[in-house]
Amino acid sequence: MKKTILLTGATDGIGFETAKKLAAKDNVLLLHGRSETKLLQVRESLEKQFPDAELDTFVADLSDLSQVVLLAEQVKAKYSTISVLLNNAGVFKVPNSKTHDGYDVRFVVNTLAPYLLTRALLPVMDETGRVVNLSSAAQAPLSLDALNGDQLLSDSAAYAQSKLAITMWTFQLAQNLGMKAPALIAVNPASFLGSKMVKQAYGSEGKDLNIGADVLVRAALNEEFSKVTGRYFDNDIGDWAQPHPDALNNGKCEALITAMDKIMDKSGIQV
Repeated sequence: MKKTILLTGATDGIGFETAKKLAAKDNVLLLHGRSETKLLQVRESLEKQFPDAELDTFVADLSDLSQVVLLAEQVKAKYSTISVLLNNAGVFKVPNSKTHDGYDVRFVVNTLAPYLLTRALLPVMDETGRVVNLSSAAQAPLSLDALNGDQLLSDSAAYAQSKLAITMWTFQLAQNLGMKAPALIAVNPASFLGSKMVKQAYGSEGKDLNIGADVLVRAALNEEFSKVTGRYFDNDIGDWAQPHPDALNNGKCEALITAMDKIMDKSGIQV
């Protein structure tokens, strides 16, 4: 039976490599990107390589939470079921670190947008589905002040905190929803892969992006990732691993969920 897979951040880096691998399989692939032009180029490229692929495209700027809501609404209007949500999109270095309403872009794109998109798509996902969240080996204890836009962080600090935050809410939402909901899994695709973010951060070409794309495809489709929820897969060791201790701290995870929900409320967003 075909799966319907939504992949965010499909126009660059690990996302594009993952899109190529998923397009080669017999599923329905929904591609998200921020740029309509780049998204069209990706679609045309995939259709040339994989003429039988079933593809659809959705444009949204994930730094704008209202566009995240619209993205979810557009997906639900066309598809009654989403089998897999791959929250891959992320940013490291940005020209302006603040959104129009004063939040840190790194937290909005890397943490809040995937949380909102996941929550919004839960009505069209069931216990056979999967939500795969892109985490990182670079994780640092979260400042709620920074999440709320009240503390300015460097690029590397904001990135590391936002990646711990997505891991934390993955674990907490999995616990809150239980087994009668899609599995929620956080994945470190591997350190120092040759993505644009790694080049920006370290000036390094990095390792083969296929290392990360392969594990995301496995997480989306393979049996080894079925019937597990609230877990962390570390592709640096190629196995399930203990997450950062804060992801196992219910108090800290609940405080994060509460803070994110308050940001949604302030932004006039109801899920």
